[in-house]
Amino acid sequence: MALSKKPVNGMKDILPEEMEIRDYVQNVIKDTYRSFGFTPIETPCMENISNLSNKQGGENEKLIFKVLKRGEKLKLETAKEEMDLVDFGMRYDLTVPLARYYANHSNELPSPFKALQIGNVWRADRPQRGRYRQFMQCDIDILGEPGNLAEIELILATTTTIGRLGFKNFEIRMNDRRILKAMASYSGFPEEEFDKIFIILDKMDKIGLDGVAGELQKEGYDREAVEKYTTLFAGVNEAKDGVSYIADMLSGYLEEKALVSFREIVDAVEATKTADFKLIFDPTLVRGMSYYTGTIFEIAMPEFGGSCGGGGRYDKMVGKFTGNDVPACGFSIGFERIILLLTESGFQVPKKAEKVAYLIEKNYPGDKLAEVIAQAQEERKAGAQVLVVRMNKNKKFQKDKLAAEGYTQVREFFRK
Repeated sequence: MALSKKPVNGMKDILPEEMEIRDYVQNVIKDTYRSFGFTPIETPCMENISNLSNKQGGENEKLIFKVLKRGEKLKLETAKEEMDLVDFGMRYDLTVPLARYYANHSNELPSPFKALQIGNVWRADRPQRGRYRQFMQCDIDILGEPGNLAEIELILATTTTIGRLGFKNFEIRMNDRRILKAMASYSGFPEEEFDKIFIILDKMDKIGLDGVAGELQKEGYDREAVEKYTTLFAGVNEAKDGVSYIADMLSGYLEEKALVSFREIVDAVEATKTADFKLIFDPTLVRGMSYYTGTIFEIAMPEFGGSCGGGGRYDKMVGKFTGNDVPACGFSIGFERIILLLTESGFQVPKKAEKVAYLIEKNYPGDKLAEVIAQAQEERKAGAQVLVVRMNKNKKFQKDKLAAEGYTQVREFFRK
């Protein structure tokens, strides 16, 4: 039987044209984040399954690619459940690995620590436009900074990067998990039901406010609590200042310092931003990960019609590894969706090096070949991108293909 030449469903081969764009975007991201003081790190693609299945990853814990135990450790005949068969899993994001990394190396790292991590992650998700089973994430995180300077720096660094990639008129939607919990508490929902309620609320953009109310009632929640809850969201939509409205309505349920911090973030970002975007308070923003403890944010782009990245504060995660909580906050760019939008718009990498092709006749003398390669090396030193290949029989077709790939000059070398 012939081997399959197609990649696994939900994963893809990347052709040279897209790879050029991906390299360019990665370089812009790295250069911009470094200018904000972030330091590149790297973590393994696999983690211990217990780290990935600790009830902090929300729905993503259902999407883990799990790795079977090997050799003598794999005992199929005595296994009673799935966890008897697996010990590792492919990481589904970069945040859990970062928390483990920090817990393991905190004595060797500065405080606060500003981390930059770019790498592939894996989720056994249903593939669709802009969503793959293997995809690249670009994260920046600040660990050890308890104040809102972390949120301000993260939002500014991320939006500056997106602006440098040519995007305009996008939105940064903001909320706070403390506001979410206060709204649910004010409405009369029991605290042990909050996560379940937030999962339903997270569907707001798909089913609307009436749909959320319907699902909450279908789950058996008190009608009066549901009406009180949905009235809050309707009130924010009608208010000129949604944050002030929430502050008035949730007095006694929400700590004043949470709202003060939220306003400080908004004011600082608005005063210092360099990209063209809007900062919007969105009380329906949930973010699926249950590890978030404070401010949460998400990138919304009209060209995509959905989220192109997000993040938030997760002050309790490092403590799961060490027993001592460490303040932490991060922001992730939706790299694959950014690439999709750039590719679909016909984006061309700017200021590319001159591309020169050397076509060497098949029977070109071996003792002269070094001279040709030396010439190519000199052009490379001068900044050109030089391709050295053998000349095909159909030279015209070869040259046409090179021209389509952006080679502006072709040098031909024949045996004399």
